[in-house]
Amino acid sequence: MSTEFLDCGLLVEGAKPSTARPALETTDILGRIGNLETRLARSDREIDAAQAVRYRVFVEEMNALLPPDAMRRKRDIDSWDALCDHLLVLDRSIEGDPEDQIVGTYRLLRHEVALANKGFYSEAEFAVDALLARHPEKRFMELGRSCVLPEYRTKRTVELLWQGNWAYALKHGVSAMFGCGSFPGTCPEEHALALSFLHNNAVSRDEWAVEARTELFCNMDLMPEEAINARKALSAMPPLIKGYLRLGARVGAGAVIDHAFNTTDVLIILPIASISDRYRNYYGADAGRFAS
Repeated sequence: MSTEFLDCGLLVEGAKPSTARPALETTDILGRIGNLETRLARSDREIDAAQAVRYRVFVEEMNALLPPDAMRRKRDIDSWDALCDHLLVLDRSIEGDPEDQIVGTYRLLRHEVALANKGFYSEAEFAVDALLARHPEKRFMELGRSCVLPEYRTKRTVELLWQGNWAYALKHGVSAMFGCGSFPGTCPEEHALALSFLHNNAVSRDEWAVEARTELFCNMDLMPEEAINARKALSAMPPLIKGYLRLGARVGAGAVIDHAFNTTDVLIILPIASISDRYRNYYGADAGRFAS
């Protein structure tokens, strides 16, 4: 599922998580640019507000079809929400409570939390289990449900989302991030140029190889390699996926159609060691670039 700054995002039995969330201190601010700040959600009320933002983007803008209860409540909500941390971007110039100020969000799921509960969201579409088994010593983090309200789709907002992700990954010793990046619509052929470019230039190999699940696999090799214009392909790509590539990410083999969210998904894999020096230097090795 995707919008301009959006990805979708991940079954092991375990204890059910508590939905109670202790209030965080005001020192949990991960970054600020002007009137915008990024931090984790501090309460269930803030998570509810983030789910409302997701509904506005995914359903009202992108025509996703959620379960009846979610549609009735006008919230994009699922069982993974109770497991995840919710990264927020807030506009502090908006009058009202913090939940009225949320303009963007990301859902973050850490490896140990996923394994102790429901697993990773992306496992429903991609063979993530094989990737994890290949790296038993590494800690993974799934990025999902990213969205930004239309009027805030700016460089500053995206920089703060990445600032938050980077700071969170460093804090928790994450070795690699992954999650679904999405093209709008359920017809891969409409994105033949971009998907073919990814197939020929960005598919992960060897130890980082991962594929769409066999029963869902959609071929991304839709054009002859010699017919692919790289510049046009990148221009045709959703900004989020293009941004991941600039960071040093690769993609899994094969796409998956998500009919509920009206998208065509690819799996993004970003080992921390692969993040380009340009972006490490920009955000700071200690995530101090936009720290408060």
